[in-house]
Amino acid sequence: MEKEILQLFSKLTEHDRDIQFESFEELMKIVKEPVDWTYSVWEQLIKALTYKNAHSRAQSAQFLCALAAKSDPEERVLEDFMKIWAVTYDEKTVTARHSLQSIWRIGLAGQVQRDLVVSHLAKRFHTCVGEKHPTLIRYDIIVSFKNLFDATGDIKLLSIAQDLIQKEQDIQYQKKYKTALR
Repeated sequence: MEKEILQLFSKLTEHDRDIQFESFEELMKIVKEPVDWTYSVWEQLIKALTYKNAHSRAQSAQFLCALAAKSDPEERVLEDFMKIWAVTYDEKTVTARHSLQSIWRIGLAGQVQRDLVVSHLAKRFHTCVGEKHPTLIRYDIIVSFKNLFDATGDIKLLSIAQDLIQKEQDIQYQKKYKTALR
């Protein structure tokens, strides 16, 4: 693995938040393209999903989602999906949202991964009513469908999202979710 990449991962644990953020942003930019070092960091990122530090949990989920999208030829994400998905239920709202907002990227890896993500997002839309901030969760889910549609052109995704929106009882939220699909 390249020395530069190792340094960026190392800087994620710096005390200086600016250094952490710059490193995170740089790594996220890098993983938008295929990389050959995925499996050098995969297990460590999976472990970090359960760290005490909420920031580490969120970052690890985001990295894993991005790596799964373009750099997971062994399809390890299929084995580890539920570990990543668990972070979308994190006790810290911001950690849960960052993870949920990234999970759609896994659907870019292939049809099996897309079906897995879509089924979990659709189910969560229905079951999140008892959770903290269900309207934010639902909004993030609709945005995820839109992002996945924009990236793949799969028209079924818009249809599923529209069906979910129609099930929303509150007209105000229904309108808000519809704007997310535009």
